[in-house]
Amino acid sequence: MTHPIEPPAAAREVRERHRFDEEKLLAWWKDAVRPQTEALTVRQFKGGQSNPTFWIHDGDRAWVLRKKPPGELLPSAHAVEREHRIMSALADTDVPVPEVSALCEDPEVIGTPFFVMAYVEGRIFWNVQLPGVEPAERTAIYEELARVLAALHQVDHREVGLGDYGKGGQYVARQVARWTKQYQASRTGDVPAMEALIRFLPEHLPASDVTTLVHGDYRMDNLIFHPTEPRCLAVLDWELSTLGHPLADAAYTCMLYDVALPNVGGLLGVDFAATGIPPEDEFLARYVAHGGHEPPGGAAEWAYFKAFSLFRLAAIAQGVYKRSLQGNASSDQASMFGAAVGHLAGIACRLVGVSP
Repeated sequence: MTHPIEPPAAAREVRERHRFDEEKLLAWWKDAVRPQTEALTVRQFKGGQSNPTFWIHDGDRAWVLRKKPPGELLPSAHAVEREHRIMSALADTDVPVPEVSALCEDPEVIGTPFFVMAYVEGRIFWNVQLPGVEPAERTAIYEELARVLAALHQVDHREVGLGDYGKGGQYVARQVARWTKQYQASRTGDVPAMEALIRFLPEHLPASDVTTLVHGDYRMDNLIFHPTEPRCLAVLDWELSTLGHPLADAAYTCMLYDVALPNVGGLLGVDFAATGIPPEDEFLARYVAHGGHEPPGGAAEWAYFKAFSLFRLAAIAQGVYKRSLQGNASSDQASMFGAAVGHLAGIACRLVGVSP
């Protein structure tokens, strides 16, 4: 079936710092994706703080290309190869993912490794308060958010060929060490709250230790919903996925109840009864009802997982900010992320009762 070549509204001309040789891409495309392709239409999606993302039309159908950014990168970051692998593995599970096509690890083609997946048309909710959506649909959308996360945590990673996708056990300890290292590698100044968390988190690790597949960045704007129904068609942005503790994923989603961020928003101070958005305890209960994992250590353990999630997000924001200073971040708004680091870390400190 031939699809129209009109690009989506979120796609625009490729930004100068992310331009690549489209003729080289076409030559690779004919060999790896569609031999009959005569020309490619290339546009770049706005956003994409981590991996630049492009809309591609090959004369027959629309695709999405995700690549590593140019320039010097932090170790193990921007893992498009992992994204390609896990989405391929999840194709026949209850976790909705796009159809995945070819992976190219040769930087000679367009400068950095990349992969191609089908373009999924639908709605992306950039603000977690879901402005313009009726209360009943807001409730249904959050129900779907919980259901899909629980479905991911129920996947048998060995059965789908991902038994070696990460290390089993001690996920939180390893993640604290990893993001401490990532933060320190991209550090641009003193943030006392981050230093306090770096001291606190490894000394108060949770006792529970469960291993499932985890997304690593599971949030509302990484899901594509059906154009008219509260149904998820695809989960995107799997570069941080691994084997890990499912409550780290759940807490990462629920940390929005403690924040109000520019552009993304947050659920701090929301009137849940009026909006139809479930309170945090109800959202967590729906996740558990769909087969998710309940925090065995109670409120203190849950607060730790949320603090850890905020710490990790702050470390990611620091990396985006440093790339903006180096000139190779994917978004023109990357510099805004510098201010978010201390803000997020401060909330994390309050959750676990730590003074910066």
